[in-house]
Amino acid sequence: MNFQFVILFISTIAASLYCRNSAAATFLSNVTDQQALLSFKTSITGDPLGFLSSWNHSVPFCQWHGVTCSWRHQRVTALDLSSQQLDGTLSPYIGNLSFLRAIYLDKNNFGGSIPGEIGRLFRLQYLHLGSNFFKGEFPMNLSHCSDIREIKLEENNLQGKLPTDFTSWSKLTVFGARTNQFTGSIPTSIGNLSSLRLLDIARNNLTGSIPLEVAYLMKLEHLQLSINNFRGRVPPPLYNVSSLSFVSLTQNELEGRIPEDLGFTLPNLQVFLAGGNKLSGPFPLSITNASKLLSFSIPGNSISGPLPMNFGSLLSLQRLNLGSNQLGHNQPPGSSLSFLGSMVNNTRLEYLELFENGLSGELPNSIGNLSTMLYYLGFSRNYIYGSIPKEIGKLSNLTALSLDENMFTGNLPESICKLSKLGRLFLSYNNISGVIPACISNITGLLFLSSTDNMLQGNIPVTLFNMSSLQELYLSNNRLSGVIPEHILGLSSQCIFLYLDENILTGLLPSNIGSFIHLVDLRVSDNRLTGEIPTSLGDCVMLEELDMNGNMFASKIPSSFKGLKNLIFLDLSNNNLSGNIPHFLGELRLIQFLNLSHNRLEGEVTQKGLFSNASSFSVVGNSQLCGGIRHLQLPACPANISTSKKKKSPLRIIALIILLPLATFLVFFTFVHFRIKKSKQNNVPGLVLQDSQYLRLTYHDLLRATDNFSPNNLLGEGRYGSVYKGILESLQQLVAVKVLKAEVHGADKNFVAECETLRNIRHRNLTKIITTCSSIDSKGNKFKALVFEFMTNGSLDSWLHPSQSDQGNARNLTLFQRLNIAIDVAVAVDYLHNQSHTKIIHCDIKPSNILLDEEFVARIGDFGLARFFLTNTGKTKQARTSSTGVRGTIGYVPPEYGMGGNVSAEGDVYSYGILLLEMFSGHRPTGSSLAMDHAINLHDYVKHALPHNVMEIADPRIVLQPEDRGSPKDEAVRIELCLASIFEVGILCSLEMPRERVDISVAIKHLNVARDKLLQSGFKL
Repeated sequence: MNFQFVILFISTIAASLYCRNSAAATFLSNVTDQQALLSFKTSITGDPLGFLSSWNHSVPFCQWHGVTCSWRHQRVTALDLSSQQLDGTLSPYIGNLSFLRAIYLDKNNFGGSIPGEIGRLFRLQYLHLGSNFFKGEFPMNLSHCSDIREIKLEENNLQGKLPTDFTSWSKLTVFGARTNQFTGSIPTSIGNLSSLRLLDIARNNLTGSIPLEVAYLMKLEHLQLSINNFRGRVPPPLYNVSSLSFVSLTQNELEGRIPEDLGFTLPNLQVFLAGGNKLSGPFPLSITNASKLLSFSIPGNSISGPLPMNFGSLLSLQRLNLGSNQLGHNQPPGSSLSFLGSMVNNTRLEYLELFENGLSGELPNSIGNLSTMLYYLGFSRNYIYGSIPKEIGKLSNLTALSLDENMFTGNLPESICKLSKLGRLFLSYNNISGVIPACISNITGLLFLSSTDNMLQGNIPVTLFNMSSLQELYLSNNRLSGVIPEHILGLSSQCIFLYLDENILTGLLPSNIGSFIHLVDLRVSDNRLTGEIPTSLGDCVMLEELDMNGNMFASKIPSSFKGLKNLIFLDLSNNNLSGNIPHFLGELRLIQFLNLSHNRLEGEVTQKGLFSNASSFSVVGNSQLCGGIRHLQLPACPANISTSKKKKSPLRIIALIILLPLATFLVFFTFVHFRIKKSKQNNVPGLVLQDSQYLRLTYHDLLRATDNFSPNNLLGEGRYGSVYKGILESLQQLVAVKVLKAEVHGADKNFVAECETLRNIRHRNLTKIITTCSSIDSKGNKFKALVFEFMTNGSLDSWLHPSQSDQGNARNLTLFQRLNIAIDVAVAVDYLHNQSHTKIIHCDIKPSNILLDEEFVARIGDFGLARFFLTNTGKTKQARTSSTGVRGTIGYVPPEYGMGGNVSAEGDVYSYGILLLEMFSGHRPTGSSLAMDHAINLHDYVKHALPHNVMEIADPRIVLQPEDRGSPKDEAVRIELCLASIFEVGILCSLEMPRERVDISVAIKHLNVARDKLLQSGFKL
């Protein structure tokens, strides 16, 4: 009994000592966690929402915002700071939070590298760092976190290779590294991730083949490999992973066939995307057994037909894109459209694209029984014949109908006028006859009508010219007759492209044609138009191409054409024009070709400007012309000799004998003095910016920096200069060198204006100039250059509209990034207008003049057209300008500039408004393509969509489809309201009347409010 008492006493003492040591250990560990969190906070350089304000000693750290602790030990187990707009780096002290299981830092502005100390968090399960600006390589120490479940690093700037060893992550379910810059191949060890459900590594620079080991992932549901450089065949066993519901292989270089039994082996398939590859073989008929299928898209391959006859069994199908394949090949003539009969059961179908497939036959009348939800129907570039069924008018929700480049005959059915929501109608290159239905004006939202190369006849309906929405009208090469209606004001506010050439039109060109103030391209050639060329055409200041050849226009070339400063091509040939050739035609700075041949023009042909280059103009067939350059071989013009030849008086002869040598001496002295002065200036790099703080560089310095101005270093080229990337040896700094095109008229003024402006401004959101150079090159020619700080991410234009060659590598800008950029630009404009020493009007705000640094901070550049105003005795006066005529770029120039108005702050606000609409709609304000791509009147396009159709006009590259996003409806509503408010700012800035536009400071306030609401919504892109 005594022995038991002793044992009990000892146990009590030991337990007491253990509890005290345990409490002390817990206390020390808590201190470690608190210190780690405070160290984490010190790495945060920006907290605009004040989210970390609670992180101080007055509040227990387990109650700090975003911090979750375990109940028992009070140790930090989760850190959730997502969507708080935090700036800074990720502190390595995060590795001291040894109980941490979850890190949510996504959708912030973190930069720098991901610290390797994260590998010490052996309890870590969730690592979400997406939508930041992390750079460097994949954190290799992460392999130590063997309990990890989710790794999400999407939308950063990470480089290097993917981890080579996935074996330690046996519990990993999600691996997301989309939209980075990873290179190399997919490691074969990925096959060890037996629990993986989502693999998303799209939009990188990955190469090689898809390894067979991906097919070992038997729980995989979501596979996203699109927009990389994968080659070879898709491993056949991959198509046997029955759990797959989403497969995207688009825009790679994959070969081989799509398995015939795809619909059986992937029973859970909802989305299959494989466009833009090199796939071949027959269409997988079994796809109709994938009853859950929502979207099937394989355009741009070589898949052959036939198509299944039971598409109607796919009751959930919404999108079917089979464009640019060979589905009509190897089928009996006229039978390749039979599959359409079964599609009447696809009641949820919204999008059907079958262009360029070699399909033949007639469109069945059952086309009208397709889904009432269908908004796009495309059959372009096939061999479809017969009439367009009148039943097509039942597809009441169509916004685009594409039937061009087929063999349709018969009349255009009037039932097409019932498509009240139609915005784009493509009918060109068929054999459609009859008249244009007058009821077509019932389609009140029609933006684009193309019926070129058909056999339409009769008059052009007056109602067509009264459609205020129509922006592009193509009726070339038909048999249209009669006169062009005199009153065509309905088109004037919108029309950009008007093609009426190659018809049988007669009468006069309407005198009010000048009301087409936004017209870019007008073609009325090869008709039978008569009378004078309307002088009002000179009011169409946006015109780039004007083709009037092959008519019977008489009288002189209107002097009002002097106002067409943007003309690139002018053809007035084969008419009855008379009088002299106006000299100003040769002075139009942008014109590339002028055709005045076969008229009745007379008088001297000047040798200046355009007329100095024989390949730039033609005047043949005008028998009364004289002079000109030698290549024309025209007779010399008669000299104007006075009829009364007076004999020179002796006094005049004496004066000449004395004064002529004196004058010759003075000219020679002046010339020598000028050459000596110029030689001194050319041998010293004369800086336009007279300030000792600027680095002094010579031509040879810049020659070395740019590797002899190598084409490989060419970043871009504009009207007045070319921009090269280079490294200055003296500073070991990457720079952008803008070299003046000295031979271009107006380039000197552009250079001086830009230097003068940059000397007077300093702002975070304006390009920073390092120095200038004014010297002579190795051939003795004048050389001038501006040297700027290099902008790592290039221009905004290259991100909004990547070139075809760059689309596979271009990273998309997120909604947050676009909004931040928009605010940066607005702040810079506000500085120029209201805060700099002199009020500066930029005059050329557009995406290509917005540059992005490494952190995607926007900076306005190219001040070559800038004008600034000095204050003198309380009055504002113009100080200097670099150009004449319309200032800026077509599409961004405010309408008042085109009508001779003075430049103003309101003009810059207009340009900014158009820029804002372009950033969030994805459409350029000029040009010609589908829907509003490259359309000039972006203002009205967006305005008509507000407030109910915001998501329809928003750039799809930043707004995901609801079925892909998986976000709750209330979040979708919040994002829609936010976008609507952004578009509204763009509308208010780009109103037609200058006095009605909002001040740029008001725009900044509205955009800041929109950004705050967007962040608070927690919306996931």
